Amino acid sequence: MTSTDVRTEAEDSGPSGYAAARLRLLQEGARSGPPRRAALAELTDDWLTGLFDAGAEGLRGVSLIAVGGYGRGELSPRSDLDLLLLHDGSADPDAVAALADRIWYPVWDLGLALDHSVRTPAEARKTAGEDLKVQLGLLDARHLAGDLGLTAGLRTAVLADWRNQAPKRLPELQELCAERAERQGELQYLLEPDLKEARGGLRDATALRAVAASWLADAPREGLADARKRILDVRDALHLATGRATDRLSLQEQDQVAAELGLLDADTLLRQVYEAARVISYASDVTWREVGRVLKSRAVRPRLRAMLGGGKPAPERSPLAEGVVEQDGEVVLARAARPDRDPVLPLRAAAAAAQSGLPLSLHAVRRMAAAARPLPTPWPAEAREQLVTLLGSGRPTVEVWEALEAEGLITQLLPDWERVRCRPQRNAVHIWTVDRHLIETAVQASELTRRVGRPDLLLVSALLHDIGKGWPGDHSVAGEIIARDVAARIGFDRTDVATLAALVRHHLLLVETATRRDLEDPATVRSVAEAVGSQGTLELLHALTEADALATGPAAWSSWRASLVADLVKRVSAVLAGDAPEEPETAAPTAEQERLAIEAFRTGSPVLSLRAQTEPPAEDPSGEPEPLGVELLIAVPDQPGVLPAVAGVLAMHRLTVRTAELRALDLPDSVQDSENFSPSEGSVLLLDWRVAAEYGSLPQAARLRADLVRALDGSLDIAGRLAERDAAYPRRRGIIAPPPRVTVASVGSRRATVIEVRAHDAPGLLHRIGRALEDANVRVRSAHVSTLGANAVDAFYVTDPEGAPLPGEEAAAVARTLEETLRE
Repeated sequence: MTSTDVRTEAEDSGPSGYAAARLRLLQEGARSGPPRRAALAELTDDWLTGLFDAGAEGLRGVSLIAVGGYGRGELSPRSDLDLLLLHDGSADPDAVAALADRIWYPVWDLGLALDHSVRTPAEARKTAGEDLKVQLGLLDARHLAGDLGLTAGLRTAVLADWRNQAPKRLPELQELCAERAERQGELQYLLEPDLKEARGGLRDATALRAVAASWLADAPREGLADARKRILDVRDALHLATGRATDRLSLQEQDQVAAELGLLDADTLLRQVYEAARVISYASDVTWREVGRVLKSRAVRPRLRAMLGGGKPAPERSPLAEGVVEQDGEVVLARAARPDRDPVLPLRAAAAAAQSGLPLSLHAVRRMAAAARPLPTPWPAEAREQLVTLLGSGRPTVEVWEALEAEGLITQLLPDWERVRCRPQRNAVHIWTVDRHLIETAVQASELTRRVGRPDLLLVSALLHDIGKGWPGDHSVAGEIIARDVAARIGFDRTDVATLAALVRHHLLLVETATRRDLEDPATVRSVAEAVGSQGTLELLHALTEADALATGPAAWSSWRASLVADLVKRVSAVLAGDAPEEPETAAPTAEQERLAIEAFRTGSPVLSLRAQTEPPAEDPSGEPEPLGVELLIAVPDQPGVLPAVAGVLAMHRLTVRTAELRALDLPDSVQDSENFSPSEGSVLLLDWRVAAEYGSLPQAARLRADLVRALDGSLDIAGRLAERDAAYPRRRGIIAPPPRVTVASVGSRRATVIEVRAHDAPGLLHRIGRALEDANVRVRSAHVSTLGANAVDAFYVTDPEGAPLPGEEAAAVARTLEETLRE
């Protein structure tokens, strides 16, 4: 039977004919989705029009209007009918009331839910002005029957009111959406989601239509219509499967709904729902950000014009990283950025955004996704460092990661991510999908980076620990294989790859052993020690265990579990204590280092050289070299203040220190004798650092040397210059990093005391450390500085002025003072 036949039967047979035609339509297996919703709306339109026409004979100035979802023509099998009987006030009130009864009662008789009202245009506008939900419904008003001019007049007036009142109503709408999200949760993570009310559901999609109708801002259109359609299709199937007007996708109904939609199983159903919800949620984030920016500019612009004498001020652009700037509270690409020639740009932009606590511009993400060049295999060092920086940024990582994922950049970077993306976890303990759980684990791990010597390995293992889910068998075993491949691809060396694989393989070992085995049994402790293998891996595994549990949900971690795991770690650490590393051997100086040292010794002043470090791409050794950074070699006659002076000069020139080695080099007696220097004067400090420009080009070596000479003789106020530069740039909120941690290493050198510093990397950090050590009247004999993502992990071998290790109490006092200084 055709749609025309169904409508004719409904018109000929009255309510019973409509009911039969409606039932037949819903039972048609060949028609579903938008065609069925449109046909059901059309069938209902014809029936209600017939009811109106039969009761409105002789009446003028009256119309029947569909509003809300029915107004949009989106009738699910059990949807409410939202109707407005509009009249201009000229008709007899009793006649209007009788007409309303002629329409409402047949609807109720069929058991259909009805949301109805009878109003004049003035009453409708007044109610809309008082009730935001009424106004949203009227934005979708659609004429059914009666006076078309009356309906058109109301639609025009309501839209005009909405646009005029948008600066006031849109913040109300945003608050309404936020309150609903707080109550209902996020659709993209819930095991039993409300398809309409949860964040990312149908209500949010309707809110985006309302924002677009205001002409103030518009939602990203790409994928939005398909996402809305998918959730509506699921709701249709849910109504048919349950026979009820429900929007709650309960566990016991998911298999039946999946079958109704022709899907493989309930997990496939949930994944499709999550993907659709993610599109709507991301579009909501972008749209509300745009609304806020527009409203803010409208409030500020008149005052600026008054002060500037007219004209539109150019937006302020503040540099964040190479090719990345901040503008209007978002991270955008610099005008000179070339994503088609800069494969690291997406990660650099993401890391800069997360570290600044700012969102990535939609335009920037789409531009990078469209033009991004694939990273070589293995990744260049900068790409790996930027990924670690992004993962270590705490809570802002989530929003930035979602922006990259919305445009497919994550699966471009990490193809294995596709299997865990939007994958549900049917476990009451887990509150997130697999992919979001991995990001949440990285967020939790970022708070624990001060506890480990390799924060980069902790953060990457957090990202990968459940990467095996979605593969057959034990996800830890499958994950170990994937983690080896991913870690090698992103550029870790063999030792680090093995450590990451072990962390993924054993990420459940500590908590399962601590809660299920007898810790008093030496065999239990030995088995864990054999699996872990080293103190460093144990330290990382302990932090990963805690981060994983905290990211799972409130039921997965407790003080009791934490104490059991800590006890196990202590016992395993005692077994592994024999593996404690000795002080590393100092390598002999290279010919270039020795040449610079001799020149510094002869001239009595600093000398330096800058040399770019490159390697050919792994896939094409004959291709364009990949930059590793710039090697900066500095030789300075031994004197106080070298470390803070060099670090301060580099910070002034916006050079980021990735790694640094400082050591005293005693020149051969033959060199000293030839220059008539005494042996005590024959020591030269040699600094071998890898640096990179924050943005822009590198400074000239001659300029660096001139500033270093002034810094050492005291004529250059480094602290003042750094303070002036910071004051010249607007203060960004940035991330809240874990506080710095300074300790005295329990296993160190026999010739020096080892002070370990773990802190958030920031411009001038090394200068502040060096100055604090100088103020403590200790001598830095050597230093080993590394920046892993945004985390600085530094070791300073210090002595007293006479060259002896510091006594225990004095060393602890130096560490406390340095930590207090860094926390200021």
